[in-house]
Amino acid sequence: MNTNLSFACDYMEGCHPAILEKLTETNLIKTPGYGLDDYTRSACEKIKSACRKPEAQVFLLTGGTQTNATVISAILKSYQGVVSASTGHIATHEAGAVEACGHKVLTLPSHNGKIDAAELSRFLADYDQDANHDHIVMPGMVYISHPTEYGTLYSHSELEEISRICRQHQIPLYLDGARLAYALACPQNDLSLQDLAALCDVFYIGGTKCGALFGEAVVITVPGLIPHFFTIIKQHGAQLAKGRLLGIQFDTLFTSHLYEHIGKSAISAADQIRDMLKSNGFQLCYDSPTNQIFCIIDNSVMDRLLSQVECSFWEKYDDSHTVIRFVTSWATTQEDVQRLGTVLSFCSS
Repeated sequence: MNTNLSFACDYMEGCHPAILEKLTETNLIKTPGYGLDDYTRSACEKIKSACRKPEAQVFLLTGGTQTNATVISAILKSYQGVVSASTGHIATHEAGAVEACGHKVLTLPSHNGKIDAAELSRFLADYDQDANHDHIVMPGMVYISHPTEYGTLYSHSELEEISRICRQHQIPLYLDGARLAYALACPQNDLSLQDLAALCDVFYIGGTKCGALFGEAVVITVPGLIPHFFTIIKQHGAQLAKGRLLGIQFDTLFTSHLYEHIGKSAISAADQIRDMLKSNGFQLCYDSPTNQIFCIIDNSVMDRLLSQVECSFWEKYDDSHTVIRFVTSWATTQEDVQRLGTVLSFCSS
């Protein structure tokens, strides 16, 4: 396999050059640990400013799975579970991390990766009206992601309605923003950081997949929602002793609006790849406008393709076809996009 040409995921590269430069520049400076340094304080203030939520709390954690497991287990009572689309990351690709913390993932049907507000409303109402609900796992919060696992986006009106239902039932809404930079850079997106801060009780701003070496920034928009969260983060092994390494990265990402623009080249590259797939006769699967491209491919062609480019197996489509995924990132080059075009042309001939 020619692993030099890879569209397998959006964290194959290291970090944005501006981050690497800042890490090198500050390498020998001595700072307090555990995020008590000035770089982390600056990053948190910049994030609150970008969200226009000065009363919010911001915490920097090491990675996405650690963040989801830590936030969800911190919010839920022992008898509660978290509602998610059946395709949600916590339900499919985190090795049961939430369940390992003692909380069930309660799944709703997935609609191109999204949950439907009306179905969520019925699900929560059915629990309340069930005479046996004391014997059932109580839905204690709602989990969504933006973009979703299928690269799709929630509209402002969709998120507003889900938020309204959660508040009606007095349960927190939590949004996973592992790929948030790619949503913010997508022309079809109509949700801003300020909208997320207004409509979600907790969300996180992804760093690992969005230009950082590692790390995610949790924004708790409701003060006091999670008491002693710092201690809980440490319990879950998501606290970095050299916390300034996280602080420097997010401080850089939130300087000069870098985070809001870093995904633009990835979206442009993904659009080019979608066009190349269609022009070579490949069928796209899912209406994803972000940096994930899903394609239905004949299994005999797939072997030829995978010998020249690295991409991801997604799911079996039927006995003779497979859904595969190409992913672009902030670091995807035009050279690699054009090389992929040559491979696609060869495989389709």
